Amino acid sequence: MQPMSRYRRCLIPGATYFFTITLSDRSSSLLVDEIDRFRTAYRQVVSRLPVETIAICVMPDHVHAIWTLPIDDADYSKRWNLIKGAFSRGLCAKVDRSPSQSSKREKGIWQRRFWEHHIRDDDDLKRHVDYVHFNPVKHGLVMQANDWPYSSFHRFVKRGLLPDDWGVSVQSKDEDFGE
Repeated sequence: MQPMSRYRRCLIPGATYFFTITLSDRSSSLLVDEIDRFRTAYRQVVSRLPVETIAICVMPDHVHAIWTLPIDDADYSKRWNLIKGAFSRGLCAKVDRSPSQSSKREKGIWQRRFWEHHIRDDDDLKRHVDYVHFNPVKHGLVMQANDWPYSSFHRFVKRGLLPDDWGVSVQSKDEDFGE
């Protein structure tokens, strides 16, 4: 048996991070089917362990978020663990869970790990915010960012940080010319 990989995470109190958390079933739409459950779990955890949510987009099978942590705190892993657990509570476990998942009382809903990236400067932040907001268009779920309801894009528009027609797919722009 191979030893388990040891991941080194960047842990800087007060830093800003980009995250991707993913369901184990990449063909699932559970997160949008259960959007109220996800929102409740997210709010409960963030009210107990605050972060500033810079941007977020909930997709059918994954979530992208950008957080700034409190100045004296670098424990984003605990927050994601609690969010995933609160979301999963009350849902049925997958039938085909591994023995490891069963022994750890995991329902097999989420991938165990997540992706994090330390945001280094304003340009890096802008690129990642744009990535978060454009993700539903990139995945072909909508023709423009404004059409996806589960995104902080709408907050950015209200604050005048982005125009409401930002993030239109190339295909959508081509359709304006007709055939």
